[in-house]
Amino acid sequence: MSDGDRPSGAQEGPSGFGLANLYDFFVDIVVKERVFLTLLGVGFLTAALTYDIPWIAMWVGFAVAGYSAVANDSIQTIGTFIASNREQKWWHLWLFIGGIWLATIGYSWWAYDGDVTYGRLAAKGFEASPTSFSFLQVAAPLFLLILTRLRMPVSTTFLLLSSFAAGAGSVASVATKSLAGYGVAFVLAFAIWMALSAVMDRHFVGKPAAFWRPFQWLTSGLLWSVWIQQDAANIAVYLPRSLNVVQVLAFGGVVFVGLGFLFKMGGERVQEIVDEKSNVVDVRAATVIDLVYTVILYVFKIWSNVPMSTTWVFIGLLAGRELAMSLRKSSELTLKQAAKLMGRDVLFAGIGLAVSLGLAFAVNVEFRNAVWSYFGG
Repeated sequence: MSDGDRPSGAQEGPSGFGLANLYDFFVDIVVKERVFLTLLGVGFLTAALTYDIPWIAMWVGFAVAGYSAVANDSIQTIGTFIASNREQKWWHLWLFIGGIWLATIGYSWWAYDGDVTYGRLAAKGFEASPTSFSFLQVAAPLFLLILTRLRMPVSTTFLLLSSFAAGAGSVASVATKSLAGYGVAFVLAFAIWMALSAVMDRHFVGKPAAFWRPFQWLTSGLLWSVWIQQDAANIAVYLPRSLNVVQVLAFGGVVFVGLGFLFKMGGERVQEIVDEKSNVVDVRAATVIDLVYTVILYVFKIWSNVPMSTTWVFIGLLAGRELAMSLRKSSELTLKQAAKLMGRDVLFAGIGLAVSLGLAFAVNVEFRNAVWSYFGG
């Protein structure tokens, strides 16, 4: 950009970074992200025009939540699947994962009398279907899209469910279960990779045996199905607790199409959280990660029907794994680098939690009153 193109008064400061640099920085962002920013603007406008029409608002909120939740949480479930199957046709991956989505929510709808969340929204504080919406409740998934674009592994459970919780106690139950999940995942992953990383290094060399690919698809499919049983509540929270045939077809179809876009793009930007970790492109290592994660999620699923943040469980698993591998010298990362990655992931998830609670406080009267009462307000 020439000096003549800069806005009047944009001059360099003594540090070398002045208004001109700041202007160029924002122009660069707008140019690179013009499509995303346009869609974001359309989303906020749509939310503003529809939030006071409940039967429309619930579908607008659900549609955006469906894509944003899957795009952000894809790192947990299909992130390693995408990373280790780059050479496969994207639509093969889409039909496989999309088919499991339809089968999993279809079974819940049939077995739970129209409920597609496996009873997660029957937990105390979430059992009532919303009958009215605020602007921020409908727009909440758009904030999730922004954080996803910034590569932040945000908890969709906190961000989306906390805006509809009937009280602070419900959010506290979710937080307690989620933090317990982080701790369990961290300790279990650390123990497993401390014990087995050296063995994996010796055997996970060269071209994988033919059986590894179908085994990975099997474990990825199981993980994806268990994740749906945990987190379908995050996007179904906008809808009636019991869906009729037309509603469940819309519910399944919108997310199925969104998955197609996700696989076509090779994952959203938050996929880099997985790609930067050690050895995730190896189908054997990816399979082990998926298998351990599946077991953890399934145990927490049968423990209680309280929703939980699977994001916190996943970053706990990756943190324990990276720390163990660095200690065992089986990672290209040093202990300091592994600790830095672990701290950054926790920081970003913490930022997402703060944004979630801020939104809940702003839009949820019951939550706000409970917080004021707790602090003596």
